[in-house]
Amino acid sequence: MHDDADNPEHFHPGPDAIVEDIEGVEMFSLTSVGIDIGSSTSHLVFSHLTLRREGAGLSARFRVTDREVLYRSPIMLTPYSSGTLIDTAKVEDFIHESYRVAGYTHDDIDTGAVVITGEALNKENSRPILEYFAKDSGKFICASAGPNHEALLAAYGCGAVDLSKSAKATVLNIDMGGGTTKLSVIRAGTVTQTAAISVGARLIAFDENDVVTRVELPATFITKELGTPVEVGQSVTEDVKRAFAAYMGTYLFNVIQAKPLSDLEEHLLVTDLLPDYDGLESIDHIVFSGGVSEHIYDHEVPSYGDVGPYLGKEIRDRIDELNRADLVKEPVEGIRATVIGAGEYTIQASGNTSYISSETPLPVYGLQVVKALIDEDSDVQATIRTALAKFDLDKYKAGLALALGLEGVPNYKSIRRVAEGIAAVVNDAEDPTDPALNVFLILDMDVAKSLGGILKEELKVAPEVIAVDGIDVGDLDFIDVGNAMGVTEVIPVTIRSFMFPESRLV
Repeated sequence: MHDDADNPEHFHPGPDAIVEDIEGVEMFSLTSVGIDIGSSTSHLVFSHLTLRREGAGLSARFRVTDREVLYRSPIMLTPYSSGTLIDTAKVEDFIHESYRVAGYTHDDIDTGAVVITGEALNKENSRPILEYFAKDSGKFICASAGPNHEALLAAYGCGAVDLSKSAKATVLNIDMGGGTTKLSVIRAGTVTQTAAISVGARLIAFDENDVVTRVELPATFITKELGTPVEVGQSVTEDVKRAFAAYMGTYLFNVIQAKPLSDLEEHLLVTDLLPDYDGLESIDHIVFSGGVSEHIYDHEVPSYGDVGPYLGKEIRDRIDELNRADLVKEPVEGIRATVIGAGEYTIQASGNTSYISSETPLPVYGLQVVKALIDEDSDVQATIRTALAKFDLDKYKAGLALALGLEGVPNYKSIRRVAEGIAAVVNDAEDPTDPALNVFLILDMDVAKSLGGILKEELKVAPEVIAVDGIDVGDLDFIDVGNAMGVTEVIPVTIRSFMFPESRLV
């Protein structure tokens, strides 16, 4: 699709069109693709998205008012050329074939999202797959999601966040994939806690003759504990499959019921346990998602040569034993609980109190937003590090934008305190010498000029500092920042959000 300012229904605002052409445009449409490469399965979804402007002027937010799934690819078992290498050629062939069958070419796609998750992220060559799409960074959000980030994506993708928001309920999303199970606690529409454990359908995989083709390390530990060690090339019996699934079911329920864990169960934690979690008594609803959920909800699905059916039945039986009729809700999407593209656009302009130490980094595309709320009593550095941890980041790095919600009345002392916390995080960056390392700040209070000035001119942080205020962003957003305009140096910002299936949970 090509930009067409005379035909608003087919107008796609590119970075250069933000200022010149956005006035008067009320609606535009996008063709979007979501590509999910997981440890067990991979798939694509093509969608048509219609966006309409809310309000008027450059600060208007475009929101999706209509979405239509145009084509869903078949579910493909993620191909591996060895235990440590994804078969990138087969992945690319699958993507090309999906485009062909859907009737689209590369040029037809306006925007999209590529996410590599689970054990696939740990494979040696997962990065080149992302880089294959990153060359189109103006079109694609590319994300490698670690366990906490993946839990966040699943909670949105399956509709659990929408359910929590609409029902004003506390929802536990249990996303059960091939290599890991991700947990998210959602309160009133906000994901408050995430965790992950080594429970998955394809920790052991086998062929049509029950000959083992894959054994992941957690499965080695579990089967050894059960006294039935499993190795590639040997046959696996029905009893071993059931016992293995039963162990994982017990482990999962020990975690979600906040029971004490054995030494092995502690060892099988992928992340820390859910903090401040006291069991299912505090949970109104559970939503299962991921490939195993298709078996939990007893849907008809093909066999993938793994223990998914056994694990699904194990979980279903344990849920029945809880005897809580309204506890479990079905997701909008199960195995496809993922992004369907990057389809929510916001075209905003900063306030006129921006700070720009240098325009060299501008324009910049695809900065990942990391949002933190800083109140008057917050340890600023610790709060920012906690926000980074939600995305499985230990340290600040290039490619991020810190979005800070500030509370209290701003004065020099309070702004200096925030600046010192930011400086401590930036000075301890993953690679302080990275030439792409800059400090992008998105602020909800009119303190950008003051905060930026303190950071660069008083605290002497080495990277360039670009601080803007008056911009509204969310926790899963990506932003493009344009060049400053005019004498007031207003900065145009395009915000792209992951696009999830619309929730219909009741």
